[in-house]
Amino acid sequence: MINWRGLYTLFAKEVWRFVKVAVQTILTPVVTVMLYLLIFSSVLSEKVEVYQGINYTMFLVPGLIMMSMIQNAFANSSSSLFQSKLNGSITFVLLAPISNVEFYTAFIGASIMRGIFVGMGVWVAAHAFVHLPVTNLPVLLVFGVLGTGILGTLGLIASIWAEKWDHISAFQNFVILPLSFLSGVFYSIRSLPDFWQNISYYNPFFYMIDGFRYGFLGVSDISVWISMGIVGGFFLIISFVCLLLLRSGYSLRE
Repeated sequence: MINWRGLYTLFAKEVWRFVKVAVQTILTPVVTVMLYLLIFSSVLSEKVEVYQGINYTMFLVPGLIMMSMIQNAFANSSSSLFQSKLNGSITFVLLAPISNVEFYTAFIGASIMRGIFVGMGVWVAAHAFVHLPVTNLPVLLVFGVLGTGILGTLGLIASIWAEKWDHISAFQNFVILPLSFLSGVFYSIRSLPDFWQNISYYNPFFYMIDGFRYGFLGVSDISVWISMGIVGGFFLIISFVCLLLLRSGYSLRE
């Protein structure tokens, strides 16, 4: 049976952890993304039309929203669990009557919440530049939850593996950031040469961005159902890996 009280308590703790420093965890990412939007929209908005009838700013905003969501979902779970490892407080969580699935669900749920808060903040702030309607809300929610869930899971895996903060930074700088920036946030892969288009198809972040953009604009580079299947399958695979690590106690139980 599920320990609902324990699950909720751990989830609430993780949510409160980032809410009480909202200026750092929510407002700062929104301001950073607005700087991207200010620069790119000012330079390219009237010069580039990615899809017919859709200017570059409308194309750019969904990608920036999703990029900010997934990066902050990763930061939330990775920093929380690794900090608990360093100060030893993870022991108290492991001693509690909470299963590995409940532990995983609480951390990922909090990461999804932070990603959604940041995404909503970016969306509201972006109205100063462009009006962005929602074409398909269910698709938007599915990709938003799956994308932040994937990065929250990768954050847990990175923090379990890491032995010092440099390892977390390396994972973020050499894995998360390159995959994010090369996922079609700032461009359509249709504009790339064939070789780089084919490379992009192996980037799971591309399918998150493309599917999420479809929820706003109703257009995408590939079928939204293909993207949904790939993103959903990737989420299941890395969740399974993460649960195996939690069950083994690797780097958490000494």
